[in-house]
Amino acid sequence: MRWDAPALLAGPPEPRPRIERTSVIRVHGALTCYEVQARGALERTADGWAISPYRGCAQACRYCAVRRAHRYLGLDTGAGFDSQIVVRTNIARRLRADLAARWDGEPITVGMAGDCYQGAEDIYRLMPGVVAALREAGAPFTVHTKSTLILRDADLLAASPGAGAVVSIAFVDDRIRRTVEPGAPSAQKRLELVAELNERGVPCGVAMAPILPLLTDSPDQLAATVRRVADAGAVSLTPHVLRLPPGAREWYLSWLGDHHPALAARYGELYGGGPEADPVYVRGITGQVLQLAARYGMSPTRPEQPLPLALPSHRQLTLI
Repeated sequence: MRWDAPALLAGPPEPRPRIERTSVIRVHGALTCYEVQARGALERTADGWAISPYRGCAQACRYCAVRRAHRYLGLDTGAGFDSQIVVRTNIARRLRADLAARWDGEPITVGMAGDCYQGAEDIYRLMPGVVAALREAGAPFTVHTKSTLILRDADLLAASPGAGAVVSIAFVDDRIRRTVEPGAPSAQKRLELVAELNERGVPCGVAMAPILPLLTDSPDQLAATVRRVADAGAVSLTPHVLRLPPGAREWYLSWLGDHHPALAARYGELYGGGPEADPVYVRGITGQVLQLAARYGMSPTRPEQPLPLALPSHRQLTLI
């Protein structure tokens, strides 16, 4: 008779995610925040420099292209990205050091790895220090957000000569927004945000991003979105078609399969070559948007750049 002896010792425990070994963990309601000390603040990009006080984003946009970075920290790129937020608590101090030692005068983008005015900012208040450091250095910078919390710092931004803001408004269909951007404000609230920022002296443009193939790209939808962006007084408009890099690809296509299964085959064709949609499709869609925007006097310039003489009268990466 064969006997199977039970193991005397338990197997090795599952290794904890890297981020848990290097952070202080605090739970704030539905959010788990990993407080870390950033080794650096400025990150080189193709367009200049970027700063990200937070990694991960509770706005939970299914398409977010930076989800993959969570994997490198041992965190989940799906629901984990939406609820497990890395908070770089010393970001303002590190930014001052980087501006003095590394910055070469090129523009700086704030909030690329997670919305810098998401709910965690209401707890940690990192952005006033970031804005102050940029203003003191005389740096031109653009804050990217969907959140109305930026209005808390509107006076600080208006007092920074090189500051501008970009609000993401890719479509105005709130039925789609409720499922694909469940934690973000409605398009109407973001349009009102654009108008108020401009009224308070913060040049604000719009990123029409991402345009979702077969869902928000019809001529009528594009025209309606551009018209409402112009009416809000946006000083610029830049279109971007959906990208699906690893991390975002799996999470977005899972949502698509649940909500729009008939579109799965066509997406396979559009994105068969990698993260970017078919170039012919991209050129066609962005061309339509730019033509529409030009009718209202909007161009894809940085909002903190000098504005054209005649404006329409509308109210318009280190891991840690």
